[in-house]
Amino acid sequence: MTEHLDGNALAGPLGEIFAVDVTSATGRCASCGLAGPVASLRVYGPDPGLVARCPGCEEVVLRLVRGPGAAWLDLRGTVSLRVDLPD
Repeated sequence: MTEHLDGNALAGPLGEIFAVDVTSATGRCASCGLAGPVASLRVYGPDPGLVARCPGCEEVVLRLVRGPGAAWLDLRGTVSLRVDLPD
């Protein structure tokens, strides 16, 4: 299998879309139910886009493709994403 990065590789690309650091958000895998920080995902890419897999079951949790002037984010492998906000 191809070598992977951890979910911190998503910080820059997701930072272009979200105003908060999504790598510290807690996601829950739709396949196995494992919950943990986005930073714990196994990320493959960067071309043609980033694919993040669950560290528990290896199912795809997130896909991110960036093109000129637009980004496509597919979270269908994520049941929920909890983002802590400042008070």
